[in-house]
Amino acid sequence: MKFSDYADQAVRSIAEILGVKPSADQAKNVNHIIEKAIINAVLDERSRCATVAMNVCEADLDLAHKIGAEISRANEALIANLSSMR
Repeated sequence: MKFSDYADQAVRSIAEILGVKPSADQAKNVNHIIEKAIINAVLDERSRCATVAMNVCEADLDLAHKIGAEISRANEALIANLSSMR
């Protein structure tokens, strides 16, 4: 499932809870805000995971650097894929 799909679900749920019917522009704007929040959360967690991997693997810094590099590559791919979806 794409992040935009999660954002769409959140927009529908919010509208239902508030008892409103947002216009197409309003729904689109809220969708972008939610999608951006999801992306930022994922990026923050990836960074946190890389930091944890570095701390846990102090005994084997080479492995930690490899894990960190792989997470960074995945992060860059995620950003590129998300940017191409817009």
